[in-house]
Amino acid sequence: MRFVNVRVLSIVLVLFAAAPTMESHAAEPASRTTFGALVDSFLAEYYADNPTYAGDLGLHEFDSRIEDVSQTAILAEAGRIKRWQQQFTAVDPGTLGLTERLDREFLLRDLEARLIGIEDVRAWARDPDLYSSELTNSAFALIKRDYAPAAERLRSLIAREKAMPGMLGHARRNLSNPPRIYTQIAIEQIDGNIDFFKSAVVEAFASVDDAALKSEFKRTNDAVIAALGDYKNWLQKDLLPKSNGSFAYGADLYRRKLAASEMIDMPLEQLLRIAEADLKANQQQFAAAARKIDPAHSPREVLEALQKDHPAPDKLLATTQAELDAIGRFMGEHRIVTVPDAEPATVKETPPFMRATTSASMDTPGPFEKTSMHGYYNMTLPDPAWSPAQIEDFMRQWFPELITNVSVHEVWPGHYLQFLYAKQYPSDVRRVFSSNANVEGWAHYCEQMVLDEGFHDGDPRYRLAQLQDALLRDARFIVGIRMHTQGMTIEQAEDFFEHEAFQPRPVAVSETKRGTSDALYGYYTLGKLAILKLREDYKTKRGAAYSLQGFHDEFLRLGPLPLPLMREAMLGERGQML
Repeated sequence: MRFVNVRVLSIVLVLFAAAPTMESHAAEPASRTTFGALVDSFLAEYYADNPTYAGDLGLHEFDSRIEDVSQTAILAEAGRIKRWQQQFTAVDPGTLGLTERLDREFLLRDLEARLIGIEDVRAWARDPDLYSSELTNSAFALIKRDYAPAAERLRSLIAREKAMPGMLGHARRNLSNPPRIYTQIAIEQIDGNIDFFKSAVVEAFASVDDAALKSEFKRTNDAVIAALGDYKNWLQKDLLPKSNGSFAYGADLYRRKLAASEMIDMPLEQLLRIAEADLKANQQQFAAAARKIDPAHSPREVLEALQKDHPAPDKLLATTQAELDAIGRFMGEHRIVTVPDAEPATVKETPPFMRATTSASMDTPGPFEKTSMHGYYNMTLPDPAWSPAQIEDFMRQWFPELITNVSVHEVWPGHYLQFLYAKQYPSDVRRVFSSNANVEGWAHYCEQMVLDEGFHDGDPRYRLAQLQDALLRDARFIVGIRMHTQGMTIEQAEDFFEHEAFQPRPVAVSETKRGTSDALYGYYTLGKLAILKLREDYKTKRGAAYSLQGFHDEFLRLGPLPLPLMREAMLGERGQML
């Protein structure tokens, strides 16, 4: 998903699933039954503690609740995590089958990552945008899909809105000496949050004709808007002068968080060398592709020329749908991957209440959703009220070659294909939790893979667009490590994105801001490189029986496990990741 304005912190990364292939579940021993019951108890508690995320998964019994962000609740959560760590650690992995054994290790790593987040990263005490954006996301979750009648969803929203001013009250009590950049980001974001409740939320329920319900909604919605306005004033006048903390993790915390989140425990110097080598290789390929297109101009000039050749706004949806259909045909004709029986994603204009937050996004039902099952690929069109110059500037992001790259990442064979596997998966653990390096690594890997397999017949314009996005992901990898462990400044990071990754200045600024809090956002490149290595090792192991389709199908069937666990499941050993 490509975000433009409101930072949504609880985006579902719950994808994937397929039928089990490793073992039968016909006669499970008692120990596995016990493990399953333990998982069920854990998940039931997790859903109740995370009602917005539960709704994203398709579990709507919690839609009238909102997360408790009081310091008491946060510290209590840390205690519960430690209790669950003890219980899952006590399960003897030797008594479990492969699926459960991998799930157990996945859960233990995820619990450790969450505990590090509470006790060491401490975003709840350091990031003021966490509260205003989480508040916004809890409303967004109720309006982005028609999983229930509008009036029913509005009742849930009203219940949530009644608790939202209290959430901002807890924010004031929890926050202490945040990094200045965090408070600045929250201030920059707050108007978008306020506008969201003033316009998008109201528009989403315009069809509701219950006068009493609409009257109550106006009261609660006005109260949220007022509370956000007060919060903005407090951020500017009170918190900003007291925002003197450092955003940098430091090497030890960065390493521990990466090991917990992705099960990768390599020296940071080695990771940085890998990232820098990939950046250099992609820069060389970028320059080579540009020379093939136009040897008389610099690579940046060649890219800028491509950006001018975009479809008209009223042709964007049709152009994108045609490209999606072409990608789908290519996957079938070239046996790239097996696509489960499902309706293809439909390209449509981003709904009015989402235009402020995304330029492109996949709207796919959660793995437990029972209604509203269609997948939509939303594309944001420019505002017709804009000037011709503003419309032209907006449309430069949608030149045909980049439409292809984004569509591959978001739809075929990227995220949407992973979503299509979800309901068949045998493990709720893998429906609920996911590794970023697996999820984003897969989608990023697909961008390169489809061109390597011959999509668009080696046209260098498509390779240039793919490589520009690859350079962006390389820069995230490098900047994340350097800013958090080596003292790279915000200004140096911005320059790095602009000059080393061929990104426009506004993108360089926004990507740097993201990196101050999303320290591990190198997982795109990290995951892609690990998947490429896994593919080569899998090919060696399978020998004459290897096929690209077979590799992709098995990878997707296993779900969003951390990549070391994927290696164990596919190769029988973890071996060398990169």
